[in-house]
Amino acid sequence: MDTAYPREDPRAPTPRKADGAAHTTVALGAPCPPPRDHLIWSVFSTLYLNLCCLGFLALAYSIKARDQKVAGDLEEARRLGSKAKCYNILATMWALVPPLLLLALVVTGALHLSRLAKDSAAFFSTKFDDSDYD
Repeated sequence: MDTAYPREDPRAPTPRKADGAAHTTVALGAPCPPPRDHLIWSVFSTLYLNLCCLGFLALAYSIKARDQKVAGDLEEARRLGSKAKCYNILATMWALVPPLLLLALVVTGALHLSRLAKDSAAFFSTKFDDSDYD
C-alpha cells in the first residue's frame, strides 16, 4: 500500500466562492520524496553479509521504517530508514574489506616470495673456479 501521496479528507468542507460555485486550490511546490526503507538491501545484507548480525539489525529497522511509512509517520520512517542505511553500510563494509585485505596480503606475499626465490636461485647457481677449492 503506497501512502507517499497526500489523501484528501472526504469530510472536509469545500470552499465556495461568493457566487456559490466550488473552486479548487492547487498547491505548487516540490513534493517531498517518500522516505526510503532500504528493505531489499537489508534482505541481501541479512542473507549474504550477516557478520555480527548487522544485516539482521538493518532488516529490523527497514521493516520498522516501512511500517511507519504505511502508518503515515514520515519523519519516524525517515529516521528508521537512515538507521537501516547505516547498518547496511556497516554490514557491507564489514563483509567486503576483510576479503580485500586478505587478497592484498596474498598478492604482496606472492610477490615477496617470488623475489626471494629469484635471489636464492641466483645464489645457488653461482659457478666457482677450481682454484677456489684449493
